[in-house]
Amino acid sequence: MIWLVPILLAVLLASGLGLAYVVGATAVVSFLMTENARYLAILPQKVFSQISVFALLSMPLFILAGELMNRGGVTKALIDVSMAMVGRIRGGLGHVNIMTSVFFAGISGSAVADAASLSNTLVPAMEQRGYTRLYAGAITAASSIIGPIVPPSIILIFYGAIMQTSVAALFVAGILPGLLLACALFALNGYYAVRDDHPRIEKGEAPPILPAIARALPALLLPLIIVGGIVLGWMTPTEAAAVAVIVAALAAIFYEGLKLEDVVESLRRTAMLTGSIFVVLCAIAAFGHLASLEKVPQAISALITDLGLGPVGFMLAMNLLFILAGMFLDIPMALALLVPLVAPVALANGADPVHLGIVICFNLTIGLVSPPMGGCLLIVSTVTGLNYWTLARAVIPFVLVEILVLGVLVFVPEISLYLPRAFGLWN
Repeated sequence: MIWLVPILLAVLLASGLGLAYVVGATAVVSFLMTENARYLAILPQKVFSQISVFALLSMPLFILAGELMNRGGVTKALIDVSMAMVGRIRGGLGHVNIMTSVFFAGISGSAVADAASLSNTLVPAMEQRGYTRLYAGAITAASSIIGPIVPPSIILIFYGAIMQTSVAALFVAGILPGLLLACALFALNGYYAVRDDHPRIEKGEAPPILPAIARALPALLLPLIIVGGIVLGWMTPTEAAAVAVIVAALAAIFYEGLKLEDVVESLRRTAMLTGSIFVVLCAIAAFGHLASLEKVPQAISALITDLGLGPVGFMLAMNLLFILAGMFLDIPMALALLVPLVAPVALANGADPVHLGIVICFNLTIGLVSPPMGGCLLIVSTVTGLNYWTLARAVIPFVLVEILVLGVLVFVPEISLYLPRAFGLWN
């Protein structure tokens, strides 16, 4: 009766229940359907073992650091330093958009936060400079997915907790893929700048580079502290997250001041997001326990063997599955449902868990800019007033470039694994 599980899951999802309730209820009912009810007695132990991971302590702290920085006026400082660095190149504001996303990624780790912030600031500025609002919205949505790849990344922490993989190694592994994605977007924006004769920022309009860097330094220190502290072995990811909260608060005070209500709202948002993620992790533990009992990963592995896919063929099929999942499901939902089933099979076929984590998370973030449920597309469409489907068509060239980068990451694992191995964080 295991085939009833996806049907039950689809019904509960359609009902509008929260993800944790959907996954947890499906798992518990499925225990009964598959005559495994006697194994429910060990479920509390499985749940607590899933969330009893030291690295998970870093997640609420990174969320809090991002919340404090977002409320502290950091966006303008990052835009200024980006304009000083790349603004005078043809298509300068497009490059500024991408560069700001790279800087912003090292602070919030959230594609949706990036898209919302830059849609409010850079899209109107680009339109005033002669760009179409449609192009400005498309490049804002496309560049926002750098956020979940570059550390600190909440979804990489989430993956690390599910797969019991080093969060420090995952963080460092995301640096080169994130920069590679930024370079690919720079190249595509440069092509459009030449083809469509996009404007550049005149010399007197861009801020002087040294004052811009000096003003942005408190914001730029955050990713340096996180990555540098972890790489040099001075701090664990959890300790780096605690230091990041202190630096974020000081930076917010430096820029626009930090009011008491801002702190309270940041703490409230952090508690809500952290609570929801931990409940999802508990539900995943129940679902994973059932999948293990029913030998679902082994069944998938046997199917792959029967189909003659091989390691490369399986990796391609897995990527297609996660891209499709990202188009319809939230990232935590897709990770919760698919990683416990697919990742063990990939590891059995010789995949590296760190490389696999980068590929899976990159896959799912592409779904944030892909219809019909692209979260970043929805945000940019709402903020800018652009028609959702018109924006979705405009972002297609950027998505194709991102898929090309994904292909490079799949076939060249060393891009993801070089830095973790170089710094002794992974074998």
